[in-house]
Amino acid sequence: MIPGSGLSNNRIFLYRGKCDLRRSFDKLAQIVSEELQENPLSGDWFVFLGSDRRKIKVLYWDRDGYVQWYKRLEEGKFVLPEGENTQIDRMGWVHLLEGVKAEIIKRQPRYRVQS
Repeated sequence: MIPGSGLSNNRIFLYRGKCDLRRSFDKLAQIVSEELQENPLSGDWFVFLGSDRRKIKVLYWDRDGYVQWYKRLEEGKFVLPEGENTQIDRMGWVHLLEGVKAEIIKRQPRYRVQS
């Protein structure tokens, strides 16, 4: 499954620090635990960008093992969402992948199930 194609209850976390994308599954999971203070086995997606912002790597747990998804842009850079938040929503994920920098977003009210 490619991240973005079937997002349901998974949260998406963006690591905003510098990250060497040559790191292994275990080293990225360690960043998730220690720096993001999240559980890498939760099934949530953890997004890491290369220092030049041309490469992106996603780590998530899929029932019985880690999965990594990796993408390199041939031209341009990934645009980080504004702010300091580490958690991004589905629309922020799509914007990140598609290179959209939204200056003004006015979201219409939608029903949300309270957990």
